Amino acid sequence: MRTSEVEHHGRLPIDGYGPGGFRVAGFVHLGPLALLPEGVVPWDGLPDLDPFLERVAEFDVLLLGVGAAMAPLSATAARARSALEAEGAGTDVMATPTACRTYNVLPGEGRRVGAALTPI
Repeated sequence: MRTSEVEHHGRLPIDGYGPGGFRVAGFVHLGPLALLPEGVVPWDGLPDLDPFLERVAEFDVLLLGVGAAMAPLSATAARARSALEAEGAGTDVMATPTACRTYNVLPGEGRRVGAALTPI
């Protein structure tokens, strides 16, 4: 099988995820992770999407990783998602492992992507 290195176009790759945290570009981050084109930004987790609303011009799609398995968004997070979409950013809710893998692929396609990841 032929494999090739993924080009992240200056974005930080998600190296791994596990119970309680993430490894991004070799550094461990415990708790929720907000990853945008500028890098890791402070975030307290869902339902707070304010850091993404403040930077909505930096990305076209936000991947919302909601934990180990798919789960519905709380009413507060759903309103924040609607606010992001009203500003022109697409959002995609998925399980956190899927969001991590998807995030690593999209920059290689030249996509402007952000990720709001809840630990598994």
